[in-house]
Order: sequence, then C-alpha cells, then structure tokens
Amino acid sequence: MVRDFRRRLRAGETLLGTMLTLPSAAVAEILADAGFDWLFVDCEHGSMDVRAVQEIVQAVGHRIACLVRVPEGTEGEIKRILDVGAQGIIVPQVNTAAQAAAIVQYSRYAPLGCRGVGIGRAQGYGARFSEYVATANDEVVVVVQAEHRDAVASIEQITAVAGIDCVLLGPYDLSASFNRMGQIHDSEVVQAIERVIQHCRSVSIPTGYFGVTAEAVQEYERRGCGLLVAGVDVVYLSGGANRMLRTLRGQ
Repeated sequence: MVRDFRRRLRAGETLLGTMLTLPSAAVAEILADAGFDWLFVDCEHGSMDVRAVQEIVQAVGHRIACLVRVPEGTEGEIKRILDVGAQGIIVPQVNTAAQAAAIVQYSRYAPLGCRGVGIGRAQGYGARFSEYVATANDEVVVVVQAEHRDAVASIEQITAVAGIDCVLLGPYDLSASFNRMGQIHDSEVVQAIERVIQHCRSVSIPTGYFGVTAEAVQEYERRGCGLLVAGVDVVYLSGGANRMLRTLRGQ
C-alpha cells in the first residue's frame, strides 16, 4: 500500500496523516501503529535532519507513507531526502509556476526531470538500483504548499505544471501573508483557501489541508480536501501531559 500511495492520492481517496516534528523513530512507530495513512515528516521547522529522516523511514517506511517537508525546494534538499527512501516531498512556499516546475524536475529522473542518480538507501544501496529507477517517477509524490497570497494569485499557473500531485494548503502562513497572523477564519483568508480548492477541483488536482484538531480538518474534508494533516506530535505529548496533571490535581 505504501508504493500505491501516489495512485490513491490522485484517485481522490481521503488519506489521513499527522505531523512528525521530533527526530525520533520511536515516535514515528507510535504514530504508525495508531493507524494513520501517512506521516508528514517536517524538516522545515525544528531539528529534523536527513539522518533522522532516514532512521524514521527505516523504522516505518515499509508500512506507512512518509512524505517529508523539505526546508526549501532546492535540488540538493530534494535529492537527499528522496535518496534516503522517502515516499515523497512536500515543498513549502511555492508561489510561482517556475518554482513548481523546478521542483518537479528535481524529483523526477530523466527523461521527465533531472534528478541526480546516485547510490543510496532508496535503491537498497545499489542492490535494487534498476528496479527503483524504473519505478520512482511513477511512485514518488510531489506536493506543493499554497501558503502565501502570491500562491493563491498564481494557482492556475502552478497547477498547470505537469507532475504536481497535490496542493497542500497552509492556513497559518497564508493568514500571515494577509497580515492576519493566525486568523485562519478571516473572510479574506477563507476566500483565498476556497479559490484554491475550487480551482484545483476544476483541473482534477487533489488538495490537502493542515489543522491542529480533528474538527479543523473535518471541515475541509467536507469541502473536498483529500490529503489531510491532523495534529502534531508535540501537541499530543503536551496535551496528554497537561490533561493528566489536571486530573491528578483535581482541576
């Protein structure tokens, strides 16, 4: 089912994920055991690095899709993450078609792109080289984030780039780009989100949405978003600890 993830995404299935920010294979195993369809492994913020990503993919990548948010959409960042065996990439702050096109190029082997060819974990350190290279273009997932008003303004051009598998909405950064930091229910922010969803639906590009709570993402599931990111590992930990202490203290 992991290798089938791209097909399921593009077929419009609802795929439930959660965000992993701690560089811990053990936490990844706990979240995988919970039954999520995929993990959003975050290298944009916090202390996650490529070595931690590899350890996470080694621990759970055979049973749950690991999509890794790279710090930026550069060739080096994308190449290193894919070479350790991530199922796909999520690229933040993709605001133009030119950015989107470059990201696709870096993620696909020739003749569809210019992804560098090297020996790495993704192809069994060379043991499965031919098999991996023959199938990677069909299986690696490319997700771009629409999290700035410029991305909303350019959404028609961005989605016209062949090879984009999904547009993931980032409501918090999007609200900040409208000078309404954290006001994700502001009418202008909501209208921007709706524009992206409606356009992507019209051209059959899947959309995704991040929310801290189940209720936040359920609203957007009803509006047609299929790639859902619900909750964050550190929020689970702090929330559970706080609830335990309040109970013990009779609060």
